[in-house]
Amino acid sequence: MVAEDDVKQAELVRRYLEHEGHTVTVVEDGRAALEAVRHKEPDLLVLDVMMPRTDGLDVVRILRGECREVPVLMLTARSTEDDLLLGLDLGADDYMTKPFSPRELMARVRTLLRRNRRSGSPAPGPTPAAAVAVEDDVLSVGTLRIDPARYEVSVDGTQVVCTPGEFRILAAMAAEPDRVFTRPRLLEELHGFDKYISNRTVDVHVMHLRKKIERAPRRPVRLLTVFGVGYKLTDPAKDIRHASS
Repeated sequence: MVAEDDVKQAELVRRYLEHEGHTVTVVEDGRAALEAVRHKEPDLLVLDVMMPRTDGLDVVRILRGECREVPVLMLTARSTEDDLLLGLDLGADDYMTKPFSPRELMARVRTLLRRNRRSGSPAPGPTPAAAVAVEDDVLSVGTLRIDPARYEVSVDGTQVVCTPGEFRILAAMAAEPDRVFTRPRLLEELHGFDKYISNRTVDVHVMHLRKKIERAPRRPVRLLTVFGVGYKLTDPAKDIRHASS
């Protein structure tokens, strides 16, 4: 689905997408985008920020508030870091600033669609047997479980909903628990973001992940900050077991 009020821009994007074999629906304002997604959720939403009735940022905010996981690639004439981070903070998966290369846009679309296949996806990266339990390609760090094939995350048996960016970061860290990941390294898991995005992008994702996997997000015990370096994912019960042994 393409939500773009500039008719020429929308037609250009539609033609490129159809050339790659996609079925494309075009809507011209944010409210129409919301109604269309609610009626039939697309595999990907290409969303302009500046639109009438409801702007793109509000569209993302509402969709994520309704727990809709449709991948969102935002298009905008704005190029400041704060604007881009706001879009990601609200739940967008990728961001491109205008003017953009249609070929690069198609590459971003392919990347997002690959990331968001709900079945048949390989586990992300090597899995040290001594550090993490793997059952049928499910990554487990304590009671945190990540299933790359089903695109599912659960904590203490309760399923949590993650955006594609959050899922990629979590899966990468779960594959190597207790390893300290620098912000640039985690940013590699989010490759495809606009060139203006900085390492602060990772901090936004980590903040949201803590709200989802930690009982007390301000006092995390799973997703820890290693000051001056980055972050690591650990089993909080491990320290308790070591202390009692």
